[in-house]
Amino acid sequence: MWTQIAEHITQTTGRNFEIKKQRSVSGGCINQGYALTGEEVTYFVKINQASQVEMFAAEALGLKQMLATNTIRIPQPICWGMADRASYIVLEWLEFGRGTNQSWTQMGKQLAKMHQVQGSSKFGWERNNTIGSTPQINTWTENWADFFAEYRIGYQLKLARRRGGNFPEYSQVVAMVRDALRDRQPQPSLVHGDLWSGNVAVTQDGEPVILDPATYHGDHEVDLAMTELFGGFPGSFYRGYEEVFPLEPGYQKRKTLYNLYHILNHFNLFGGGYSSQANQMIQQIIRNR
Repeated sequence: MWTQIAEHITQTTGRNFEIKKQRSVSGGCINQGYALTGEEVTYFVKINQASQVEMFAAEALGLKQMLATNTIRIPQPICWGMADRASYIVLEWLEFGRGTNQSWTQMGKQLAKMHQVQGSSKFGWERNNTIGSTPQINTWTENWADFFAEYRIGYQLKLARRRGGNFPEYSQVVAMVRDALRDRQPQPSLVHGDLWSGNVAVTQDGEPVILDPATYHGDHEVDLAMTELFGGFPGSFYRGYEEVFPLEPGYQKRKTLYNLYHILNHFNLFGGGYSSQANQMIQQIIRNR
């Protein structure tokens, strides 16, 4: 497998690459990660089952599209494919350091600039991808309320009920979501889609980085909402963001709705107490209507 991956790197880059050193590193929740070092360069490689090759192809496309906005540092995808009975993606290796107030402010500003790039007139994406290991449906849709109700909350709710979750009826929740967002028609932004603290970093030079996306065109607030879900980012990040792209009235209510998507997904991935948390959020959304 490793010889095939090294050959693919050579073919893609046009520079001969032979593996001199290989070591295991963190690859996230669902992948195995490796650092592959040659004579002069190191690459980051994620490995999964062969069936996940389309997941890596979608990740590469999302990274390329975010890179094309020229707003924030993104690990460059080098190549991806299958070798033996595994799938893989090879990415630029970045040395990470510790963030400062300045780097977090810069991250907020740069993310806001990415969100302001005009890339689509509809909500969705050109292909389905994954959120964690869960399929993420990205059917192009004219109306944001319809898209988020059907393809975000509705789809996750269907999966959750199949997994034995005790949630309100699909039609009731989808109608509630559609009603809550009926007056919300933002300009579609290219969003990261899975922006929690594990998917951001700062290089040793202090440059902000976002990685491991679940990309699509949606309301830019979905990224901001998720940054607040698992402990939040430093205050300097939010100040930097709003300096470039001020949030609109009603965000505090909408963020609970947007984060319900991720809590339902966590129930589908991990089970446990996420069921009660999701139901509490549903009740809060009903009260806020």
